[in-house]
Amino acid sequence: MAKLVTGAPALVSKLMAQAQPKFATFLKYASVELAPPSPGDIPAIRQGIAKIIRGAKDGKWKQTPVREAWLNTLVTVEVLCWFYVGECIGKRHLVGYDV
Repeated sequence: MAKLVTGAPALVSKLMAQAQPKFATFLKYASVELAPPSPGDIPAIRQGIAKIIRGAKDGKWKQTPVREAWLNTLVTVEVLCWFYVGECIGKRHLVGYDV
């Protein structure tokens, strides 16, 4: 037990040294990816939505490659699963609300 206690500071410093570069990379990407859209991004968002609507009207979705359709399906399933997990966390039960 004494050996474990004496070796703990060295282990913690080693873990901190290894985690620091990865944490810096995480912070770099988090500051970009998790930031809310700025007012300058709104025209690009509108163009993207218009492009999706135009593609739905033109039937362009019928020409989607199988790989891209499969990836879109997986993303949709992931979003639905996270929605369900959020609902379970919010209501604190798997089924129904505690009234």
